[in-house]
Amino acid sequence: MRILFYLLSIVIANVVTARFAPLEFGMFIVPMGTLFVGATFIFRDLVQNKYGRKKTYLFIFTALFLSAIVSYSLGDTLMIVAASALSFLIAETADTEIYTRLKLPMAWRVFYSGIVGGFFDSVVFVIVGLSPLGAGFLPWEAVPAAILGQVIVKTVIQMFGALILSQIHGTKEKEVMAG
Repeated sequence: MRILFYLLSIVIANVVTARFAPLEFGMFIVPMGTLFVGATFIFRDLVQNKYGRKKTYLFIFTALFLSAIVSYSLGDTLMIVAASALSFLIAETADTEIYTRLKLPMAWRVFYSGIVGGFFDSVVFVIVGLSPLGAGFLPWEAVPAAILGQVIVKTVIQMFGALILSQIHGTKEKEVMAG
């Protein structure tokens, strides 16, 4: 189920981004799919927790391929597909490696690794995909607000995911200790 949720969250993020107008909060513009992108880091961590780091990379590459196919089939330009693939690969790798190396309770590893993954995903995708360097959807002066808006949304999602996981794992740890 973890793998299915991970792959589905990536497909849903692509579909929602393609089909719905971005959210606007003051100066921040956030693609609707960002809500699901934040969840992909949580699901990836759950996959890694069960299957290990090595197998997780197999699932990341499967997800990357699936994401590119879905993005292109929804009408995204090759530049957007390439930017999405690059940001996905960098962000998922950062998340995986940080999650692996942190010696903290699971909820904190999910939170910290997801924040870094979300940051890289936002920066790379906005600069390579949306700025004048990429498809040119955003002028340079809008790039910082676009990055910050996505980082904020992804961080909030990581926070909620970590809180939920801390409740679940905290309860399981208490049950184990009670014997």
